[in-house]
Amino acid sequence: QVELVESGGGSVQAGGSLRLSCAASGRTFSTYTMGWFRQAPGKEREFVAAISWGGSGTYYADSVKGRFTISRDNAKNTVYLQMGSLKPEDTAVYYCAADGRGFRAVVAARSMGSWGQGTQVTVSS
Repeated sequence: QVELVESGGGSVQAGGSLRLSCAASGRTFSTYTMGWFRQAPGKEREFVAAISWGGSGTYYADSVKGRFTISRDNAKNTVYLQMGSLKPEDTAVYYCAADGRGFRAVVAARSMGSWGQGTQVTVSS
């Protein structure tokens, strides 16, 4: 089991940038596929991005492709989400997630097994 703690959320104007971080506990971080999801008020949680164990594989939702970048530092047990060109519709609680399945399986399912508590991102117009 892995424990996840997100940080870096906040309020920003449209067009701005934020970087979210997710610190994971445990010595097996490098074996997990990691990802980010988000949930806006009144909407279901949706997939944002995923990254493979070694970081060479990444996958994004169409809504964030070209604006967001997911990365990881296995030495620091941390995964990041760099968000740019933010839009009001990006406003949501962002959740870090981890899964022991392979990258392709996670991307196909667009679901993960372990979740953080979430961090709020608010984009004003």
